[in-house]
Amino acid sequence: MVNFFKHAASLASAALLVAGCATPVQPGMSREQAVASYGRPTAVVSTGAGSRLQYSRQPAGQSVVMVDLDAGGKVTSVREVMQQQEFYKIEPGKWTRADVEREFGPPARVDRVMSWSGDIMNYRWRDNLQDMLFWVYLDAGNRVQRIGQGMEIPMEPLDPR
Repeated sequence: MVNFFKHAASLASAALLVAGCATPVQPGMSREQAVASYGRPTAVVSTGAGSRLQYSRQPAGQSVVMVDLDAGGKVTSVREVMQQQEFYKIEPGKWTRADVEREFGPPARVDRVMSWSGDIMNYRWRDNLQDMLFWVYLDAGNRVQRIGQGMEIPMEPLDPR
C-alpha cells in the first residue's frame, strides 16, 4: 500500500509538470533547479553520458517528459516522448526492454496473448484529439521484435439487462 501512495505522489507531481503549473525547465539549468520546478521524478536512469529524469503519467495519463542531464548535472534537453516520431526511433531486432524503458519509462500495462511468445508493452498517448496506444512486442529474451499503434477504445461497462 505504501508503494501505491509513493506512485500516486509521483504521478501527482508529473501531472503538475505537464499541466503547465511548473516553471519550464530549460537546457543549462541544474538538476536541483529541474527537480525544484518539476518535483521528484518517477524514475532516474543512466544514459551513459549522464542521467535522465523521467516524469511519467503512465498508466493513467498520456504524457512522459524526459529531462536529460550531462555528467555535471546540467540539463541538456527536455522533451515529451509520447509522440509518434519518438516511437519510431525504436529499432526492432536491436532494442531491448531496458532500452525502451530508458527512452519511454515503464509502460501503462504489459499484455500477453496466445499468438505472441513474449510480452507486449502498451504505452498510452494522444495524437491530436485521438487517444492512442503504442505497442512494443518483445520476444522471450526481451528483445523488441515489432512495434505498432492503434486507437485506444475505452471500455464501457456491459449493460446488465
